[in-house]
Amino acid sequence: MFSLRPTALVSLSVVLFSIQETLSEQQPFVSPGWSDQWWHKSELESYTFPWPIQKVAIIGAGPSGLAAYHELDKAGYDVYLFERDTVPGGNWHYTDETPVKEPIPNADVSIGDFVPSLPPEGVRLPYEEHYEGNVSDELLRAHRGPKPIWNSLQTNAPPPLQQFRDHPWPADQPWLLPHAVLGKYIRAFASFNGINSNDVENPHISYNTRVELVEKCFTSTENGPMRTGWTLTLKQVSRTGTNTSKAVWTKENFDAVVVATGRFNAPYIPNILGLKAWADRFPDRIVHSRQFRRPQLYTNQTVLVVGAAASGVEIATDIAPNARAVYLSIRPRRISNSNSAGNPLSSRWMGRLPHNVSVVPEIKRFLPPTSAIALSSVELTNGTILTGIESIIFATGFRYTFPFLPQFHNTSLTNHDLEHKPKPIVTDGTHLRNLFLDILSIEEPTLGFMCMNIEIQNFKYAEYIAVALSKIWGNKATIPPVTRLWELNERRVMEKGGYGKYFQFLGFRGEREMIRLFTGWLNDAAASHGGRQVR
Repeated sequence: MFSLRPTALVSLSVVLFSIQETLSEQQPFVSPGWSDQWWHKSELESYTFPWPIQKVAIIGAGPSGLAAYHELDKAGYDVYLFERDTVPGGNWHYTDETPVKEPIPNADVSIGDFVPSLPPEGVRLPYEEHYEGNVSDELLRAHRGPKPIWNSLQTNAPPPLQQFRDHPWPADQPWLLPHAVLGKYIRAFASFNGINSNDVENPHISYNTRVELVEKCFTSTENGPMRTGWTLTLKQVSRTGTNTSKAVWTKENFDAVVVATGRFNAPYIPNILGLKAWADRFPDRIVHSRQFRRPQLYTNQTVLVVGAAASGVEIATDIAPNARAVYLSIRPRRISNSNSAGNPLSSRWMGRLPHNVSVVPEIKRFLPPTSAIALSSVELTNGTILTGIESIIFATGFRYTFPFLPQFHNTSLTNHDLEHKPKPIVTDGTHLRNLFLDILSIEEPTLGFMCMNIEIQNFKYAEYIAVALSKIWGNKATIPPVTRLWELNERRVMEKGGYGKYFQFLGFRGEREMIRLFTGWLNDAAASHGGRQVR
């Protein structure tokens, strides 16, 4: 998702290297695990939805949410879009404002992004509350959730790989784009579809609106309550004056729900021995990478960056010209020429690090803090003691979390637990479980998910998922019955060696295999049930 600092020569070499590394057939291939051509089975074995699907809610207006809206709207569904931020764009909406400071140690993954805010029990909806002063400002910030990108961020893939098919870039675009340019492109696509934040005439879009809860909806019948979809509890927060705001809670029912909230919402900071004492003693000097905005904040400092995936390498490189020195702490297995599941810090990457960036081993522990952070010590796994550290940035990634779906969280399970009822989607936050093709809840097939895989081109991949959901819910493409879905899921888990951090990893080859699967399945369905072909 992210690229290196905006120096033309370095950036071009990084993109060329990135593409070469991505396309390299030397890189081990991790199968997506969905190799069975289940769509060739008889229609008698297909899943039947218990209610017709017409009204669909989409949670999130990033690229994948917009792609879902575009496709479902085109297919004739009544589509409603809910976005907690002020404008569309997802992670590509940059602001100088930073997210609310993350706790150390991590919050429980079920509330890793936010703690759902529900109206008082028993009140009539819509229900309002009013705020002023600092309370108002903090409410607005926490509600919209500023995104984890920084001022100098650029894309790490050429425009043709980061575009909506119906909205191509001009041919003369440079290979690397500043985040502001991509943000404008996404907003232009939203405007073209009448779903930008200023399209006030569209009653189906709601910005500044966070989905607090998604729960089963029941309708009273002669035979008792009958399940008919989903009820969403919504909270819209808006500014009413210079330092005042109000929150309005409502509820609305839908036949199906698309989760398009992305993967970069709940920060992960490893629970290293002694870290909490440092965080308590020096709270402003220890942050997650999502707080990083500008390198000037670290001028003449000695900075410890933890993590060797994309953000860690890029932030270390970005702050190096301003900093006195930078330590980049990595795990030994990250120094390799190939890695099937992530962004390796290969010898070629290391050769591009500035002279004042030193690569050091993993942190073993933080020794008891003293009166000043620079006088305190960090012990590495090889026994080295670092002192003089003035700031620490944890570029250690994010965890999957859906606070609005508490019924699908179970943090008590281990990575290798397979049997549990109800079947959770989120456990420890490193991966997702019990999703067919990683896009559809097996237990609740009216609950869809957009672009939850690792190492994919979101713009392109989102369009295939959107078409799949549209056809499945419109009975123009079939899926197996639930018993068969569970069989396929269990076989996939075994093929991938159990659950773990890279369970959702695809990469170039895995994404290509999944696109072949989507294309074969959906075009086979189009031949049987009608509808357009995908390519």
